[in-house]
Amino acid sequence: MSRFEEAKEKYASIGVDVDKALDTLSKVRISMHCWQGDDVLGFDSDSLTGGIATTGNYPGKATNPDELMADISKAYSLIPGKHKLNLHASYRITDEKVDRDKIEPKHFSAWVDFAKQEGIGLDFNPTLFSHEKASENMTLSHPDKNIRDFWVEHCKASRKIADYFGKELGITALNNIWIPDGTKDVPGDRLTPRARLKESLDEIFTVKYDKQNIADAIEGKVFGIGVESYTVGSHEFYMNYAAKNNLMCLLDTGHYHPTEVVSDKISSMLLFNDQLALHVSRPVRWDSDHVIKLDDELKELAKELVACNALNRVFIGLDFFDASINRIAAWVIGMRNMQKALLLGLLTPNTQLSKMQDERNFTELLATMEELKTLPFGDIWDHFCEMMNVPVGKDWFKIVKEYEKDVLLKR
Repeated sequence: MSRFEEAKEKYASIGVDVDKALDTLSKVRISMHCWQGDDVLGFDSDSLTGGIATTGNYPGKATNPDELMADISKAYSLIPGKHKLNLHASYRITDEKVDRDKIEPKHFSAWVDFAKQEGIGLDFNPTLFSHEKASENMTLSHPDKNIRDFWVEHCKASRKIADYFGKELGITALNNIWIPDGTKDVPGDRLTPRARLKESLDEIFTVKYDKQNIADAIEGKVFGIGVESYTVGSHEFYMNYAAKNNLMCLLDTGHYHPTEVVSDKISSMLLFNDQLALHVSRPVRWDSDHVIKLDDELKELAKELVACNALNRVFIGLDFFDASINRIAAWVIGMRNMQKALLLGLLTPNTQLSKMQDERNFTELLATMEELKTLPFGDIWDHFCEMMNVPVGKDWFKIVKEYEKDVLLKR
């Protein structure tokens, strides 16, 4: 037998249908973030501000739409399956001089054409950083109503663009709002900025769209650069706002205290919400957005998604930006690791494990979970890559290095 057939038999012996697992994985769309390709600069600003920072100066960064699209396309060619692309509003493609409160669907039509060509969906994010009206780390909660209104109009315009994506592509677009608002030191007033944020969000969501086209999410955070002591849009604020207004709460794996893990939050969130959104990154000490590894927390997070039977209820997106390594390799490593983690979850006999727990058979539960760690998962993954006509193992890296030599180093 082939290595895949042998591995398949081993998994079958513990009650896992490998073919079903591979079929399920092939249908999961992960949203790959465009901003890894150009260090989050976008096309409407010359500098990155608002508590976000990239480090490193690896050569070959994309500097215009054509270069970024070419790099994204190269990454997709090395990743199994068809996925989505996550755009920020700062990536509009237009010769017009238009500020963010005036953006329209036409400014993103080139991205729709690209998505149709690649067979992917699009997600969207209003960009409330790297702008003169976000220089004080206050946007939707700013004391100045004129500045708040500017960002409210920007978020309204962004929702309209996401709705356009959904209509054009037939794939629901996630529109996610994250803001950098907060204070560096202990605030004198925590309530009033949050009241202003609530008022702004109420205005943003007055327009109702078809949920087949757009899914709305709001993203909390514990702290960031420049807002170390107080974050207006905290997890508790957004979780309550989302629950009250039938919106999605987006959980970013880097936006919590070091002792918190998102994998433990998923089951609770799914019990009270129809849908959930994730940004998957790897925090080191804080929200540093490192490229995700196939580490224990990523495996546990993916296992929870599968065990909760939630793959059709969760929007999975990646969110990291590393300028110290080849940017295309960063995409490929991150996307393939997310898929590997999901495959591990799909190859887990969750029903049997749940039964052992209910029967308080904790000894067998522990023994089984430990045995799962050494089953030949790699052979199943290699077969999946062959099925999807992408390089097996590390063969993709040679292609990236050739592209670096032929394209990236000539920029």
